[in-house]
Amino acid sequence: MDKMAKRPIRKVCVVGSGLIGSGWAARCLARGLGVIATDSDPRREGDLRSNVKNAWPALKRAGLLTSAADPRRLRFTPNLEEAVADADFVQESAPENERLKRRLLARIDAATQPDVIIASSSSGLLPSRIQADCRRPERVLVGHPFNPVYLLPLVEVVGGTRTSGATIGRAIRFYQRLGMRPLKVRTEVPGFISDRLQEALWREALHMVSEGVANTDEIDSAIIYGPGLRWSFMGTCLAFHLAGGENGMQHMLDHFGPALKLPWTKLKAPRLTAELVQRMVDGTRTQAGGRSVKELERWRDGNIIRVMQTLNGAARVSAASRDVRRGKRAGA
Repeated sequence: MDKMAKRPIRKVCVVGSGLIGSGWAARCLARGLGVIATDSDPRREGDLRSNVKNAWPALKRAGLLTSAADPRRLRFTPNLEEAVADADFVQESAPENERLKRRLLARIDAATQPDVIIASSSSGLLPSRIQADCRRPERVLVGHPFNPVYLLPLVEVVGGTRTSGATIGRAIRFYQRLGMRPLKVRTEVPGFISDRLQEALWREALHMVSEGVANTDEIDSAIIYGPGLRWSFMGTCLAFHLAGGENGMQHMLDHFGPALKLPWTKLKAPRLTAELVQRMVDGTRTQAGGRSVKELERWRDGNIIRVMQTLNGAARVSAASRDVRRGKRAGA
């Protein structure tokens, strides 16, 4: 039996008290866990507690608070070894520096109980490299969250070459317990999955701003009121499956595939081989889950309307707030 599976996770150590570390602390506290946080700068304790307090109303509105949720179960110490000594799970959220993380993870590895999982919040460093100096690398992996950690459910779970399958499985179950959506990254690549996609969009945005094609507001509006409305619930691949009509992804790639050779972006498109086409077709067919394109269109339309209604409501509240502030200034 997996030794680590025997250890119940009741106390989490959060290493690093910035926005990501604070977000982890808030989410863990919300799920009824005890949290001990540590940071090399003792002055960060005030920021940590302020961030947790600020996140609490959102956690409540999102329905993420359990009956055992208690922000008073948060402790802080600047002593790393003391903080991790009796932790049941460690989530490291130090700056994105490979040398720093290697040293830090080795210290954590040396100071924790041997059956404790050590996860790094790294957004793109290879776990095989940052676990290299650990004596027990089989219990070290990446658990990459997204800001704000206390609300966004995605966490990419990435094992290194020496990470055990049992560690990955147990980390996934723990993150599910936190109300998150763990995504197992099957192949260890820099930037993992989500950040590689975000980085491609980000680089293209920088090119357009640099060349005077669009400003930042125009670029954001192009996402918010267009593909962003779909991305919130169906992603890119399934959206393009619908773009192919009744024949789905197959027709979409047959019809629009040649456009990949056009210089629309700064990124070079991959060669559209038969194997790649089949992977895309099979993948989106699975995503469709037996639903016809018309059924998916109705599902998509309903979700878009709900997202738009939410955005319109937020815009009205924001406008009303601005009017109140202007009225106060005018009457001052």
